[in-house]
Amino acid sequence: MARAIWSGSISFGLVSVPVKAYAAVRDHKVHFNQLEKGTGARINYKKVSDKTGKEVTADDIESGYEIASGKYVVVEDEELEKLRPRTSRTIDVADFVELSQIDPIYYERTYWLGPDGEAAERPYRLLLAAMEAEGKAGIGTVVMRKKQYLAAIRPLDGALAMSTMRFADEVVPQAEVDDLPGKGAKPEPRELKLASQIIGSLATDWDPKRYHDTYTEELKELIEAKAKGKKIVVEEEAPAEAAVVDLMQALEASLEAARKGGGRKLASEVAKVADQLAEQAEEGGKARAKKAAPKKTAGKKSSNAKKATSTKAASRKSA
Repeated sequence: MARAIWSGSISFGLVSVPVKAYAAVRDHKVHFNQLEKGTGARINYKKVSDKTGKEVTADDIESGYEIASGKYVVVEDEELEKLRPRTSRTIDVADFVELSQIDPIYYERTYWLGPDGEAAERPYRLLLAAMEAEGKAGIGTVVMRKKQYLAAIRPLDGALAMSTMRFADEVVPQAEVDDLPGKGAKPEPRELKLASQIIGSLATDWDPKRYHDTYTEELKELIEAKAKGKKIVVEEEAPAEAAVVDLMQALEASLEAARKGGGRKLASEVAKVADQLAEQAEEGGKARAKKAAPKKTAGKKSSNAKKATSTKAASRKSA
């Protein structure tokens, strides 16, 4: 039985809906401890002063913000505590926006919201139905565990969900990333048609159960086998030679694979082609960078040319 991690109310206008928040996601990552070879002893980390090399206790540690190399502004714990927001019991909804307008890049972590008590069920269901009918999400702020979050409340699978969100200045603008393509030449109509056909052949309904973290599954099998004393031999795949891939040929081959073997075969073909194209792009980039890089000898030639020019000028002058 899941336990509520927060309880409070959704507040919009003069309406208040008591709710409880439950974690909607969980991590399945395999966690390792570091051990000393030979003894199997756990490795511990100690906090050590850079200046003295001695271990320091919690009482000897303070918080500092680096404003320049090696220069810090110290902020006291009492000052941090005064600024830290108090845990609130209200999700203050300031706006309702089109759910489709929120890009997933802003979503951080999601929680299920359930009605807190029988009296809350009626207003909860009313809010859920109204938001489903309008296709809206409520945007507001909430404080949990002494941290303020921007939050989106939205209908999801017949219930209300709250997703904490990143603020606008936490999202990296495209303009700051040099390698994004931006606006350029439009693709060839024939290539676009083939690419659209490939996408159409792979089109299906969204089913998250279709996808698995195969690495984690294989890692757990490895750990289980080793725990039973089995000897494991992991074979390394030989690196495949990168073939020169023509985009048009790649599209035609991918479409043929889709017609013959369905989505899985196509996915394998597309992954193979994507790797080959990526390798070619990387090699092309290195070649361009090498070509663009100034040669040291060029500087010498230029300097010698200047000397030769001045010498000729001097000869003409003396003549």
